[in-house]
Amino acid sequence: MAMDMNQMMKQAQKMQLELARAQEEIKTLSFTTTSGGGMVAVTALGDGTIEGIKIDPQVVDPDDVEMLEDMVLVAVNEALRGVAEQGEARINAVTGGMNIPGLF
Repeated sequence: MAMDMNQMMKQAQKMQLELARAQEEIKTLSFTTTSGGGMVAVTALGDGTIEGIKIDPQVVDPDDVEMLEDMVLVAVNEALRGVAEQGEARINAVTGGMNIPGLF
């Protein structure tokens, strides 16, 4: 029985190291998406920050600021969602899909 416990401990330590590595990799992930037919582009990083926003000057209409705000909001949310999905996929690759609270 002691052998099984030692093996389990080694596997747990290995998974812990792989998870730490995966969490570091996730910080470097990026995901770019567009809205408004490509008029607004947003890039999000795996650490939950927005790296950049590009807005085509043609979409800037002083009489319709609300439309631009909506396009930026859609693109930001989609970029954050996309990078989160990439991070979750990376964690699932390490854990084999096990749900470990607090990882993601």
